[in-house]
Amino acid sequence: MLRSLSPTLAALSLVAGMASLAPILHLTPPAAAQSANGTPAAPALSVEQARAAATRILETIKRGDANARFAQFAPERQAITSPSMIAATMRSQPKLLSYELLSVRSGLNSSTVEAEIRTAAGDRVVFMVLNPQGKITRYYIDRTDDDTSKVARQFVEAVSTGNFITANSFLSPDFQKEIPPEALQRKWLGLQRITGNFVRVGRAVESGESTPDTRLVLVNVEFNRLTDNLFVILNGSNQITGVDFPEEPAQPQPVR
Repeated sequence: MLRSLSPTLAALSLVAGMASLAPILHLTPPAAAQSANGTPAAPALSVEQARAAATRILETIKRGDANARFAQFAPERQAITSPSMIAATMRSQPKLLSYELLSVRSGLNSSTVEAEIRTAAGDRVVFMVLNPQGKITRYYIDRTDDDTSKVARQFVEAVSTGNFITANSFLSPDFQKEIPPEALQRKWLGLQRITGNFVRVGRAVESGESTPDTRLVLVNVEFNRLTDNLFVILNGSNQITGVDFPEEPAQPQPVR
């Protein structure tokens, strides 16, 4: 059984009735999008425009141009990253060798481009969500065949190193809409006000309470005041559908 969630953490978890580990968040269709001044938002890109924008993005990644990559994020995403952070992330990832655009789907105010990328470490399918200006608002990667515990640990590592856009890519598409990267940032910084500064990520262990459709992984995290577990819930496609930051972290232990 997981711990109950405080009101401040409830927005970051889809967990209730943990015996079944069933997500309880049901997202309702958004109202017609509006800009900050209340006027209707710009329409989504055409299929041709979305393909061109996705091609520019993938070519930028292939070149390893961190400055251009930064410019391709929407302003709200640029606010929580920097060219230097993007450069560090690029250096840690396998080099993009080639890619193929598979599909483009347009909604009212955004477009989703599916692409298969071929890297030095193998092939991946990535989905990029683009705003009407062709900037990335979010993206996610098909990790269905990966080890579940490894996926959960990589997510926590991304959060702990401040790579909140990368961390957000581990979330399911619906959960991404509910918890954007800046919300992950707020929750992580808020947690460290209780636990002290982050030190390192330890073991990630899948719980025996997992089911084929819902997996629960406990990721051990060490802070300078104490050590505790983060609970990460994933669906059958290894997309994260819930995260439980400790409400009442374990208290610091006496020195032995």
